[in-house]
Amino acid sequence: MKYSITVLIIFFTLKSTFCIGQTKFIQQKAGHIFFINLPDYMNKTIGLNDVATIQYKNSVKDVYTIAIEDSKEDLAILDMHYSSINEFHEDFVKDFLKDEEKRNISKPIYQSKDNINFVEFDASYYDKEAKIGIYYLVGIVESKSHFYKVLSWTNIENKDKFKADFQNTLYSLKD
Repeated sequence: MKYSITVLIIFFTLKSTFCIGQTKFIQQKAGHIFFINLPDYMNKTIGLNDVATIQYKNSVKDVYTIAIEDSKEDLAILDMHYSSINEFHEDFVKDFLKDEEKRNISKPIYQSKDNINFVEFDASYYDKEAKIGIYYLVGIVESKSHFYKVLSWTNIENKDKFKADFQNTLYSLKD
């Protein structure tokens, strides 16, 4: 009887080992790396946007920047196919700040640099709670594999002071 139990244990151990050894595995890619330059007065933070890949701020200067990445492969899985950066921009801007008071969106400016496409536009609105105007520099970036949304904002009085820094951040993005 002891011998039979030992043989059964050995049999099931070997069987499970062979079954595990026959499983096929497929390597999957995870994560994506991109680079972006931010002003040295901004610090990494959390809580600005739940889907942002990076978030930076300086509360004293009242400036904020986030970047959100969208993989073209993941968008295709969701049946969201964009033929150009223009289409992606139009889809994004139609809902951006759409319910805000005194919403103002500028015409987009398109540029290309090192096989990366960029579109930038200014956006502003009046924040009723804070009782101030908010200014955004919004950039859409298209690389070979991703779309990115880079949003930088401050109060409207600081627009001229920080816009060049916001643009430098936007146009520094590369993957």
